[in-house]
Amino acid sequence: MRKVLFVASEAAPFIKTGGLGDVMGALPKALVAKGYDARVIIPLYQNIKSSYREKFEFIKWITVPVGWRDSYCGIFEYEHEGVKFYFLDNEYYFKRGGLYGYYDDGERFAFFDRAVLMAIKAINFKPDIIHCNDWQAGMVPVLYKLEYCKDPFYYDIKNVFSIHNLLFQGTFDKGILPELFGYDMEPYLNKSIELYGGVSFIKGGINYADKISTVSNTYVQEIKTPRYGERLDGLLKVREHDLWGILNGIDYNVYNPETDPNIYKNYNLETIDDKVYNKLQFQASMALPQKKDVPMVAIISRLTPQKGMDLIANIADKLLQQNIQLIILGTGDRGYEDHFKNLEYRYRDKVRSCIMFSDSLAHKIYAAADILVMPSLFEPCGLGQLIALRYGTIPVVRETGGLKDTVQPYNQFTGEGNGFSFANYNAWELYLTIEHALSCYYDKPVWDGLIRYAMQSDNSWENAAEKYILLYNSLY
Repeated sequence: MRKVLFVASEAAPFIKTGGLGDVMGALPKALVAKGYDARVIIPLYQNIKSSYREKFEFIKWITVPVGWRDSYCGIFEYEHEGVKFYFLDNEYYFKRGGLYGYYDDGERFAFFDRAVLMAIKAINFKPDIIHCNDWQAGMVPVLYKLEYCKDPFYYDIKNVFSIHNLLFQGTFDKGILPELFGYDMEPYLNKSIELYGGVSFIKGGINYADKISTVSNTYVQEIKTPRYGERLDGLLKVREHDLWGILNGIDYNVYNPETDPNIYKNYNLETIDDKVYNKLQFQASMALPQKKDVPMVAIISRLTPQKGMDLIANIADKLLQQNIQLIILGTGDRGYEDHFKNLEYRYRDKVRSCIMFSDSLAHKIYAAADILVMPSLFEPCGLGQLIALRYGTIPVVRETGGLKDTVQPYNQFTGEGNGFSFANYNAWELYLTIEHALSCYYDKPVWDGLIRYAMQSDNSWENAAEKYILLYNSLY
């Protein structure tokens, strides 16, 4: 039985800020179902849900060197749905209101990455593969290759590094090498972790891991180009033979309209009319006019430029001249938040702007809405469109990354397709694509066919897990 340790900065259901957390909750579970011993290790954050935290079992504590300092690290364990999760405790680094965005993030995750390698020896768990995710875990392969592989306990462990979003690179002052890792400047001078004058955790992960993966087939091609490569396209081209694109899935137990406890009435493809009941109940809860035949357009997203919010802002007034309802759920840049709140103020019978993060409310919107809009500038994988398909909500997306891989544009001649898409990052193209979707909405046979194709799309983790197993096997 092959053993895999996932190293990440978040994991559902304990704590998450985005897609990485969902992946860490679902992929290990899918691998366990296929006979793997898959485990996950994350920091013990203050805001981990208390209903779980109080059940964590303290195993032992160790001291972790951070440069010249020795820092306490407590190791806790908890088993959830067949997967063992480990939580590394240090209140100085992780007893904070958020997960990221602090002045000392370089030090926090330098501590975490070394603590991961020391913890597995302390608990006598030697994985065959350490699977690191995003920049926060990027120095684990570096530490392993430069230092820990010389210890017999660690011999022959393989390293995989997954890029979930290349935009976030974890680049810090070069002085962290001696200050936090106790190294000389050689890894910086030989350019293996140097990025434009700083030390980049993500570049370290890319250079020192045995294999690299990212979260969709299209994104793996995009990041080898200057447009999407975030200054690392040259390196990724050099390592393209070790670079895999594996499309994320979603947890079909969590996102299942047939059993979802968050929605007003459960439904499936055979009882799809009950989706209308969810719409009417949601409209009532939002104090919107209860009209089952008015198309409900939803945006469930971080409100940032990456997610195409400038395109939405550009066309919102024109779009709202039509007979629609617009629902926005998310937080992000203050300018977008204010813009969408102003839309609600001006279109009281058409717009609701929920400037918050609420998983329960998101489920209700997926079940109630007719159309989900995701016009991203770039999107490594995207989970929103996968969830929307599962709930029979038709996605309108830009053809980039995982959005291009998962949304098949509607073909009026064959009747095939599970959504609508546009190619160029252009507000007018987005508007015309939404307008096309709205015209199809009023043609019931066409819309019913779209819903059928959407809900029959297979985006489960079972498919993705098989491809990760192929990746792992390629290491041996």
